[in-house]
Amino acid sequence: MASGKTAIVTGAGSGVGAATATTLLQNGWNVVFCGRRQAALDEAVAAAGDTSGKALTISCDVSKSPEVEAMFDKAVETFGRVDLLFNNAGTGFKSATPDEIPVEAWENTVAANLNGSFYCARAAFRVMRAQKPQGGRIINNGSVSAYAPRPGSAPYTATKHAVTGLTKSLALDGRPFDIACGQIDIGNALTDMARAMTVGVPQANGTMAIEPTIDVQRVADSVLYMANMPLDTNVLFMNVMATKMPFVGRG
Repeated sequence: MASGKTAIVTGAGSGVGAATATTLLQNGWNVVFCGRRQAALDEAVAAAGDTSGKALTISCDVSKSPEVEAMFDKAVETFGRVDLLFNNAGTGFKSATPDEIPVEAWENTVAANLNGSFYCARAAFRVMRAQKPQGGRIINNGSVSAYAPRPGSAPYTATKHAVTGLTKSLALDGRPFDIACGQIDIGNALTDMARAMTVGVPQANGTMAIEPTIDVQRVADSVLYMANMPLDTNVLFMNVMATKMPFVGRG
């Protein structure tokens, strides 16, 4: 159990974020459930039931830096420190060729997936450098799309490739301050966002196919494993995916 440690989980109102925030809470972490929809955050905390950790919900749009800074200040005010940031919040757009993707969809995806990850990491560095004992851990939610695109996914794929570069830079820049940074790359965890996998999604060869999925709890368990490492150890990249999903090989 991680008694007394504090985590911030973005996008914690549903899917991977809710599952991970709940798992951390159930394992003794104090957890800030961060997301845009207050009602969803409240529901996620209520669904967690009685836990050994304490929960705090904060409505925050990670694409807006002032909201992120205020959210971190509230976390420190409530719990005294921040030991973990799970940079999970993100969005995508329906499958489309680049000429069919509205500029606004590109900008919204970059704002949430890339800018939001940086704004949260920036705030985490500010807090983790100043606190005593110094340091903490940042885990970025990458994706299998950080390695290989799906058809029609330019905004999402581009931002997830960029998150990989951000992870490497954070891992390097965090060394003097005992700030470890790693990335979890998820393949076909069964959330509402991935529900289409069960009925068929476009493949690289132009066909539609149903793809295997995994329980989202497997992802939450993996983040917990990374989070519980001592700060002298870093899981730089972890790929958690459905064993039979079409990723390795020729698809």
